[in-house]
Amino acid sequence: MKNRVQTGLLLIFLTFLGVLGYNAWLLETTPPERTYTEFYSDVKNGQVASVHLKGSKIRGEDKDGLQFRTFSPDIPALLPLLFAHKVVVSSEEPATLFDKLLTMILVLISIAFLGFIFSKGSLRGGNLWKENRFQIKAGSADIKTFADVAGIDEVREELKEIVDFLRNHEKYNLLGGRIPKGVLLQGPPGTGKTLLARAIAGEASVPFYLIGGSDFVEMFAGVGASRVRELFGQAKKSAPCIVFIDEIDAIGARRGGGNNGSHEEREQTLNALLVEMDGFSSNETVIVIAATNRPDILDPALLRPGRFDRQLTVSLPNLLGRVKILEVHTRIITISKALNLTVIAQGIPGFSGADIANLVNEAALTAARHKKQSVEMSDFEEAKDKILMGLERKNAAINEQERRVIAYHEAGHAIVARFLPETDTLHKITIIPRGIALGLTQQVPVEERYTYSLVYLLNRIKVLLGGRIAEKIVFNHLSTGAANDIAAATDIAHRLVCEWGMSGVLGSMVYRQTQHQFLGDVDIKGHFSEATAREIDLEVRRIINDCYDETEKLLRNHNRLIHDLAEVLLVNETIDSEEMEIVVQCYSKTEKHPETDANNREESMT
Repeated sequence: MKNRVQTGLLLIFLTFLGVLGYNAWLLETTPPERTYTEFYSDVKNGQVASVHLKGSKIRGEDKDGLQFRTFSPDIPALLPLLFAHKVVVSSEEPATLFDKLLTMILVLISIAFLGFIFSKGSLRGGNLWKENRFQIKAGSADIKTFADVAGIDEVREELKEIVDFLRNHEKYNLLGGRIPKGVLLQGPPGTGKTLLARAIAGEASVPFYLIGGSDFVEMFAGVGASRVRELFGQAKKSAPCIVFIDEIDAIGARRGGGNNGSHEEREQTLNALLVEMDGFSSNETVIVIAATNRPDILDPALLRPGRFDRQLTVSLPNLLGRVKILEVHTRIITISKALNLTVIAQGIPGFSGADIANLVNEAALTAARHKKQSVEMSDFEEAKDKILMGLERKNAAINEQERRVIAYHEAGHAIVARFLPETDTLHKITIIPRGIALGLTQQVPVEERYTYSLVYLLNRIKVLLGGRIAEKIVFNHLSTGAANDIAAATDIAHRLVCEWGMSGVLGSMVYRQTQHQFLGDVDIKGHFSEATAREIDLEVRRIINDCYDETEKLLRNHNRLIHDLAEVLLVNETIDSEEMEIVVQCYSKTEKHPETDANNREESMT
């Protein structure tokens, strides 16, 4: 019934387009109209060169070459006048009623034929899908192998079993083993989920069907479900093969009670997918691989055994993984022999495989812009700064006073990070505006961190407050430049109290839960009284105030170093960790100062 309605609407739409096009053609080809009085006068004055008569209708051309049309009430009475003024006259028989009906019937038949063709295409899944529309042939440039995959060794080893089954499925069938029907790859964007699926197809040398979850969803009801059935029908004919559905959360989201059309269409598509995945026999060699970065919203029926039997998390690479990914991507560029990939990998914690590929490409473009013969370490540093901190805004209109405030602000961050224990290593300090920031103090962890101690978190708050406090010590005023720092410090203090149970006052209890997702964390407020909420606020304020006081004491003990470092920044604009150490050593030689013992300060915090 729905398909008939769609076909009828399509025919009406095509008829409307046909009528509209015909009228546009008439307007374009029909000459302007003259009144019969003007025409009669032009004939008497000898201005008309020729006329064509069709019944009572007249189309003519004057001696200036301009065409016109008019209507005569009495053609026989007009002919003597035309002949007298030597007007060339031609004529034709007017169209009969039969001719008009025949023309109309031919137009309707043409529209009906076009409607049948289009409706046939929409009923077969829209856009007249063919097998080569979504199948990537084995051996094409889009197919990868496991040699192109790095940094996710555990997941790769797990998927090698899928490849072995596709190559030697008879071995598994003889033993009575059942290979997983589906594998769900979940993880943050850019970690290589699609690349892994392509590598499986390349290693197994089988047909690879690639389709996005959004490709199933259309405005016409029933199209998504028919596409699912057509896709799996072709996959069964091509078995053994792989069906890869990217961003499956577009159609696999948890079903609800919505009544709108798009919701109903998505649920029909999901139901068709569930039926098709459940319909494989035990010896069919069709493997369904899906990728998503939103596994939390998928329907439970999609994740049960027998459909997606295995769920593999593709996480961000560690240091060794980043080095291997750099080795893969630097194969296609000319690099300097002195390039140290390990050093580069240490400076990009948290980068995904896609981020690293972008970094290598940016470094190559930077080297080409500087007309170098090979990509050097400085090119990678410049590319990394561009990605992490944004593009340099050297022409930003910053007056000298604001520039000095920024220099002292960044000096405060750097000094606190340098003298406190258990903080990330200083990497670079700059007062050149980048992106939306007017200055930046960049820290890079020496090794991977998976857990954070109380000392590290408190010192992180102190580093964030260091810029604001340095401004207050030197200029005795406050500015809005510390807004982001204060927000980040407050968030850490809140999580110390409410989520990580590190408060000595409120104890090891959770007052705020965080649901971890690959696209960001979602806070879920816990159930507690107003009195407890007040205690939380007081404890957060105490932690911030204690960190503020200790950071201010540290910076006042190194007041001279603040000025020295700020002056260096005002001259050089950007310094790295080695140059920072030179400034600290010069300061240590010229001034004896009490060493800061921060190890025992945290007792008052807990």
